[in-house]
Amino acid sequence: APHLRPEAIVVTKSTVPVGTNAKIYARLKEATGRDCDVASNPEFLKEGSAIEDFIKPDRVVVGVRRQEVADVLQELYKPFLRTEKPFLAMSPESAELTKYVANALLSTKISFINEMANMCERMNADINDVRRGIGHDSRIGFAFLFPGVGYGGSCFPKDVRALMKMAEELGVEPRIMRAVDDVNENQKQVAIEKIQAHFAGKLRGKTMAVWGLAFKPRTDDIREAPALVLIDWLLSQGAVVRVHDPEAMENVRQQYGDKLVYCPKPMEALDKADALAIMTEWGDYQRPEFKEMAARLRSPVIFDGRNLYEPRKMQRLGFTYHSIGRPAVGM
Repeated sequence: APHLRPEAIVVTKSTVPVGTNAKIYARLKEATGRDCDVASNPEFLKEGSAIEDFIKPDRVVVGVRRQEVADVLQELYKPFLRTEKPFLAMSPESAELTKYVANALLSTKISFINEMANMCERMNADINDVRRGIGHDSRIGFAFLFPGVGYGGSCFPKDVRALMKMAEELGVEPRIMRAVDDVNENQKQVAIEKIQAHFAGKLRGKTMAVWGLAFKPRTDDIREAPALVLIDWLLSQGAVVRVHDPEAMENVRQQYGDKLVYCPKPMEALDKADALAIMTEWGDYQRPEFKEMAARLRSPVIFDGRNLYEPRKMQRLGFTYHSIGRPAVGM
């Protein structure tokens, strides 16, 4: 504050609770004795594609209290908005809330398709067919409607729970957000339930291979990753766990130490394993040499938490194949 010029604009980029802008404004006024311009400019960058998202944003959102501040920020962003992407000026409170609402809605779509996938399995339906059937509706689309073992990372879980907390403090019952969070936490148990059923609860002494440790591809972030929920359970059952991930191995090693077997290559993780669980949809895993997979595995059993393969093809190749929202094959 002592170094802040009168014409300076303070811009908050972080995801912050609604009302933070007003608090910063008050603190600066107290420290400087004058009004200071404080803008909110939430970022919508995705892990793994942050540079691309910055250079080619879908939109730029700014929260301001004076049009002059919006004009300065629009001039700043002009080089990145040449393809007619919108510059959206609004109140700081609206801008702060926009980031939470965006992440909450994307989380909702993931939990919704996962719940529908669980229903498909019990109705002998295929969630991929259902997904295609609804995705071509222009009102719905395909984004974030891919079934799996739940979302993780640093943003979606945190922001959904923060929005719930803010709603509760305002006396608003966050029914949808609470359901989204509950469905997601339960979805992280789906792979566990499939493995437990296949092995009749007898995992002690079994060897399990796990492909994918990061919460999503193109990042080494393991925060709230579904793979870690599975690994914790496998270790508690007395299983030997062999793991591979193109980026996240070192982060997992720091957390688990010598409790796991770390494999530099995906195929090495399969050696003498009783089954493979796929928890992250890395490109490395999408077109493997299936004959080599079958030869390395002690038994050709795959629990695919990301629906990477076609069930009928896996059945022809002799695999027992469990996926999400589709009937198991080869049993």
